[in-house]
Amino acid sequence: MKINHCLFLLAASVLIAGCSGMRSKMENASEPQERPTLFLIGDSTVNNSTKGQVGWGTVLPELFDTNRIRIVNRARGGRSSRTYFTEGLWSQVESELKPGDFVLMQFGHNDGGPLTHPKNRASVKGIGDETRSVTNQTTGVVEDVHSYGWYLRQYVSGAKAKGATPIVLSLVPRNMWANGKVLRASKDYGKWAGEVAKAEGVPFIDLNEIVARHYEELGQDKVAADLFGATDHTHTTPAGAKLNAECVVEGIRDLKLPLVKYLEPKRKN
Repeated sequence: MKINHCLFLLAASVLIAGCSGMRSKMENASEPQERPTLFLIGDSTVNNSTKGQVGWGTVLPELFDTNRIRIVNRARGGRSSRTYFTEGLWSQVESELKPGDFVLMQFGHNDGGPLTHPKNRASVKGIGDETRSVTNQTTGVVEDVHSYGWYLRQYVSGAKAKGATPIVLSLVPRNMWANGKVLRASKDYGKWAGEVAKAEGVPFIDLNEIVARHYEELGQDKVAADLFGATDHTHTTPAGAKLNAECVVEGIRDLKLPLVKYLEPKRKN
């Protein structure tokens, strides 16, 4: 009788433990999972507040299932790879990153020109570790300016350290043509962006090339009239932003990046 009693107690305790485990699993399954965040960093071609002009980052959420992923556009007009870093814009993004997040970065439009320009935004050309000491003409502060590639590496390494996935993009092309072809950035900022991505072992979307091909399919006149407007060769109209955003998605699909699972299904024409 004692043995049967012990067996009964043992069976009851196993049953209770099993039910408790099942209840715990059900409770965990019912807890809402935090969405990953896709951060966008860059310049006005990504985020633009000027009337009639739109950056591709503003349109991008329309191409994603934002019930499953959050898209935060932290690009800022007029910024270069250098000033996005020195103004603390990157440190703010970095502080918010969490494992499973993504960072799309696109710089280069504002990195050219003399290092001593009053806007203090040019970076040293290339991807090396050399620096140039420059005195800010407004504040008198001396700054060690790094290369374009050095600043990109800070964004890549910072994202990695937080468990996020950095994705480097070459800059969208300007509405500038020669002999019926869009002028590429394949010898400077587009090339350097790709070299940084390769050296750091992270995905690279050659947005400059993808967009240029689509512009050429449309033709110079249509691109100028519909995608840029009459007076601007850098900033896009809403239609231009839509095409550029679709090109970003094309690059994501071509590379089969983890972001693919958050995209809206392809629309049939």
